[in-house]
Amino acid sequence: MLRRFAVPLIAALAVLAVPASAVAKTNVAVGIGDQSSKMFSDPLYQALHLKKTRYFIEWNAIDQPAELAKAVGFVNAAKTRGVKVLMHVSTDNINSGSVGSPPSVSNYGKKVKKLYQLFKPLGVKDWGVWNEANHKSQPTSKNPKRAAQYFLKMRSFCKGCTIVALDVLDQAGVQKYIKRWFKALSKTNRAKAKIIGIHNYSEVNRKLTKGSNKYPGTKRIIDTTRAYNRSAKFWYTETGGLVTFGGSFPCDVNRSANRLAYMFTLAKKFKKYVKRLYSFNWYPVTTCGLAAAQFDAGLINPDGSPRPGYTTFKSKLAGFTK
Repeated sequence: MLRRFAVPLIAALAVLAVPASAVAKTNVAVGIGDQSSKMFSDPLYQALHLKKTRYFIEWNAIDQPAELAKAVGFVNAAKTRGVKVLMHVSTDNINSGSVGSPPSVSNYGKKVKKLYQLFKPLGVKDWGVWNEANHKSQPTSKNPKRAAQYFLKMRSFCKGCTIVALDVLDQAGVQKYIKRWFKALSKTNRAKAKIIGIHNYSEVNRKLTKGSNKYPGTKRIIDTTRAYNRSAKFWYTETGGLVTFGGSFPCDVNRSANRLAYMFTLAKKFKKYVKRLYSFNWYPVTTCGLAAAQFDAGLINPDGSPRPGYTTFKSKLAGFTK
């Protein structure tokens, strides 16, 4: 009789002995996106033991040897570390000052299919149709129908892929963009848009608790999407704590660390719908404060030393999956 009760008692005590942090993880997988393969050889990065990363690639990179070599190098470096890459298609002229017209659907399909065929043997299975489709830097910003057509085209050849069907920034007008994007699809194809990407920089860096017309926030994006597809899930495909960006966010590494903590808070808040978080980025674009208009959300300094944001990121990461 004693033996009969001893086994369940031992099992119960074993459960109690497990640290709370080991059983209370938020089921949102975290990764860091960057454009440099050097990240994977950085001991500070390796100490995080991440399994996911994101890279954005120009839609016609197949015709650009230098761009293609850079992307292949990134994927191979990630693969060496056991890190899976989300390959996100983007514009080829983001810094030109003129976005131009979006590529035709047939041309998009032709070029991106070749990218898919190149990277599939390298283990890339996660793809984004078009990075930040509603932002003014992208030729799809005024053409959600074309962005929807790109999704259908990618589905036609990207076999075995997990596809971020639509990717949006949390800016004014995002709800209208999402509605127009879904309306360009049949009801059958709307159901196939299983993952929607969100860049919630405004919500994270302004620490918004409620959305507004200017800064709609994550909840409004989720609610608008679910009106067309109740089963859709969401990835924060790009987010992070801004160190500096224009006049609104002057150089401040401590503010960035604080906002990174809030980034994790929001991920936990929406864990029912949000399944991945890709923070951006690892390396700063420029030395903080030298070019106020430059985007800088790096977790480390130009000299390779960790910023306060790195410490915050590493601490909060312990409560999430990888």
